[in-house]
Amino acid sequence: MTKNELKYISKLLFKKYRNESELFLIEGEKIVYEAVKSFYKTDKIFIEKNSVDRFFEISQIAKQKNIEIELVSNNDIEKICDSKSPQGIAALVNKHNQQLFKNGLITAVENVQDPGNVGTIIRNCDWFGCNQVLLSCDTVELYNPKLIRSSMGSIFHINVFSSNDFYTDLISLQRNGYKLFCADLRGIDIKEISFSKKSVLVFCNESQGPSEKLLELNPDKVTIKKFGNAESLNVANASAVVLSEFAYRRL
Repeated sequence: MTKNELKYISKLLFKKYRNESELFLIEGEKIVYEAVKSFYKTDKIFIEKNSVDRFFEISQIAKQKNIEIELVSNNDIEKICDSKSPQGIAALVNKHNQQLFKNGLITAVENVQDPGNVGTIIRNCDWFGCNQVLLSCDTVELYNPKLIRSSMGSIFHINVFSSNDFYTDLISLQRNGYKLFCADLRGIDIKEISFSKKSVLVFCNESQGPSEKLLELNPDKVTIKKFGNAESLNVANASAVVLSEFAYRRL
């Protein structure tokens, strides 16, 4: 890998350069494997020279799709990867412009800044069969490296739409027959709520709760019944419970 290439790829660890290039960097065997199989376009795969045999299956898929593979040093892999212990493989992937289908369950995320939480919410959606996620513009960027790692590749399985006008999108969904639900500590027990097939489940910033703009849309507030003394549930954990309830009733 040349110095110029190394410098260019390293810049993709920063949002500014991801936006300019329309590319993002991923790492790890599981995530690269999911990416090369998906509808995303992979530009190039970087494999540490001594790890080629470990990634035989990925290499075979890459050859079938004419994806370039570059063998690099361990030092170069460490420089371009965000994690402290890289697995010896990384890839350059093109951003994918997505739109809402306006059909079936949609999970929406408002002003959640922690990439680990948002990545886990996306992973939960993938597990419970919700294939559409709407992110507000004040939520962490979809292509943040930590978000991608915490999603464990689920961003490559489902439709994740980063909104430029979150509340207008929610209004549009309501006009298309969607019922709006919002997770909130002051809500009604989720066990007592009647969901519809066309539902939007909104998960919000843990400390701030739903915004005034969201509340102006008159969502039905839902909560998870508490049995212990904890003050609140982590938003990603809460999403798993709510999505599980919806998935169970849909069967």
